Amino acid sequence: MSRIIVLMLMISTIALASDTENAGTDIVQRTVNFLLFVGLIWYLVAEPAKNFFASRSQAIADEMKKVQEKLKETETFKKEALAKITDAEKFAEELALSSKKENKIINDNIIAQCEVDLEILSKQQIILMEFEQRKMVTNVVEEVLEQVLNESSDSFDKEAMANVILKKVA
Repeated sequence: MSRIIVLMLMISTIALASDTENAGTDIVQRTVNFLLFVGLIWYLVAEPAKNFFASRSQAIADEMKKVQEKLKETETFKKEALAKITDAEKFAEELALSSKKENKIINDNIIAQCEVDLEILSKQQIILMEFEQRKMVTNVVEEVLEQVLNESSDSFDKEAMANVILKKVA
């Protein structure tokens, strides 16, 4: 059908383009020739142009779909990342609480051990003081006995012995 129309247009172009002697102005013929030319160009170029623009529109639509898919993927990754962040925050809070509990337990154990050590040290100090006192008393007694033995036993009576012991004890 379209070939028949093109053929008729070409024939009419030749018929109307002829130069006649009576014509004062050829505006009508030129207009018809222009319209025929435009129609012919439209016929030849319209289908490839439509195909080009249709394929271009399809390519743009495909790219847009790809961008939409990537956007959806990005949103899912974002949601997953936010979920991981909240999990990490919960884990950090739990870790902080457990470390505080462990710290308290360790501190209590250290304080208890220190108290036990202090008690042991104080008992050892008391025992050491008692030992030193006994040692000192033994030394004093030995000195007194030695002094008593060195002096003559004839002139030494109970009263003199008490005086010597009192002097050493004081």
